[in-house]
Amino acid sequence: MDAQSRGRADEVDPADQWVLNPETGTYELRLSPSGTQSKPGPNRSSADPTSARTAEQSGRSGRREVPGQRNRRAGKSPAGEAPDAQGRRKRKPKATRKKKALLWTGGVMGFVLVVGAGGAYWLYQHFNDNLNTVDVGDAGSKSSVPDGAFNVLVIGTDKRTGKGNEGYGDAGSEGHADTNILFHVSADRTNATAMSIPRDMVTDIPACPTKQPDGTTKTIPGTKNARFNTSLGQEGRDPGCTMRTVKQLTGLTVDHFMMADFNAVKELSTAVGGVKVCLAKPVDDPKSHLKLPAGQSVVKGEQALAFVRTRHSFGNESDLDRIKQQQQFIGSMIRQMKSDDTLGSPTKMYGLADAATKALTVDSGIGSIKKLTDLAQVIGKIDAKNITFATLPVIDNPAEGKKHITVVPDPTKAEALFAMMRADTSLTEVKKKEADAKSSAAAEEAARLNGPRSKASEVRVTVLNGGAVAGSAGEMVTWLQNQQGVLKSSNGSNAPQKVPATVLAYAPNQADQARKLADLLGLSGAALKPGTKDAVGKEPMVLTLGPDFKQAGTPVAAPAKAPEGIQKVEADKSVCAK
Repeated sequence: MDAQSRGRADEVDPADQWVLNPETGTYELRLSPSGTQSKPGPNRSSADPTSARTAEQSGRSGRREVPGQRNRRAGKSPAGEAPDAQGRRKRKPKATRKKKALLWTGGVMGFVLVVGAGGAYWLYQHFNDNLNTVDVGDAGSKSSVPDGAFNVLVIGTDKRTGKGNEGYGDAGSEGHADTNILFHVSADRTNATAMSIPRDMVTDIPACPTKQPDGTTKTIPGTKNARFNTSLGQEGRDPGCTMRTVKQLTGLTVDHFMMADFNAVKELSTAVGGVKVCLAKPVDDPKSHLKLPAGQSVVKGEQALAFVRTRHSFGNESDLDRIKQQQQFIGSMIRQMKSDDTLGSPTKMYGLADAATKALTVDSGIGSIKKLTDLAQVIGKIDAKNITFATLPVIDNPAEGKKHITVVPDPTKAEALFAMMRADTSLTEVKKKEADAKSSAAAEEAARLNGPRSKASEVRVTVLNGGAVAGSAGEMVTWLQNQQGVLKSSNGSNAPQKVPATVLAYAPNQADQARKLADLLGLSGAALKPGTKDAVGKEPMVLTLGPDFKQAGTPVAAPAKAPEGIQKVEADKSVCAK
């Protein structure tokens, strides 16, 4: 009889199989009514006569002693539970099996955006010991779930670790950033954007301080015009280097990372009993060894890994087309994780938790089951239909002519997508009402400010840096003076304190100047902050640049919708690889 059958016998909830071992202070699985706990406590060995007597007594009674049972049989209620009028203990409302199982999964994260370890109070030290952690210093957040919107970078490496993986990846490779997904969770926790970053995209990799085995810190020099995947592994770079590269590229702070190798796909897909995938045509790929018919199939283990690795059988055989099928696989995995078939099976849930924690390497900010659970439970509450997969918009690298080996970010579409994510603008319809309300408020603000605009030469403004990249205030002033004719602009250096977003403060009698500057900068009504007292003489307005400022000449306000042609799909949608 397996754990699932045992859990359902006599209407016993699966979660009730987990009991506290007072010797170790951890929760352990009670495999049978008379079975012993998984291991003796550190201060009482299995040879201890007291222990032996307890086990013998438990065996005679036909069941194992569980904390609290002795008091209950003696007619005593556990602390905090008052008896009823007949002296019976009042039972607490019993949680449903699905609700308790949800405490197991929490969220769907990891290599496939699933932290199978997202669990409950009874996840014990076994899972904690499975985790590998890396100290990335100030590249990550110390809080497991930061306030407001947050970002988690999911990295899949091509490192050849694990049984049966010798034939994959590059021989001797330290493991590069082969698959990369920036998972952005909205501030209100209702939606998420999972943006894939192509491994062959050329970008600048910043200098990166990394912790060495002896505890010292070594700074690895930055590299110009390098492939994104070399931000990990190359020259000893750790995942913190990839996090810093993403931040420099997108303007988004990366709070945490989760990294896994090939084994994650094989083990997680097997733990949930297989993942449904769909093919528009049959595939027999000798390079990845993927052989599937057209239509829907269920893949797991080696076959699942072959599916996400296959490149030459889909689209134009590029990494960009492989990203599409990886997103399909991830979306299907999410749906399978959230299905009743998975949530209702203690066997699958245990296997999933065990596989996920063994497969993961994470930053120290989420380097324990408790911290990982906190994060997983937040992510797990997001409906699959409100998780949108998108791919960072790219164009062929113009430096390569007609070779088309690498790509670079699309100068217009990529920045528009980054701006949406920085502004926490959803790619789904979940925030439609909220967006409509904001648009209405902005329209009212625009109507209130509607009126004559000053000439650029009449605008007086002091520019401060309140959280943008160093040197941004000077860059803005140069652009205003040389390209926009705002000659009365000046650099005020750093603001007294950082601001969450760019803001233009002005006096009532400077409204015409504010309107003109807002037009030049692409500022939204929300960025305009009128004062209550008129400016005196030549007093300037104050423009404070926040982290949403990318570069002079790029509109500060985020677009209301994704740019045309961007590749995106919701996690609840099943699509067929072509």
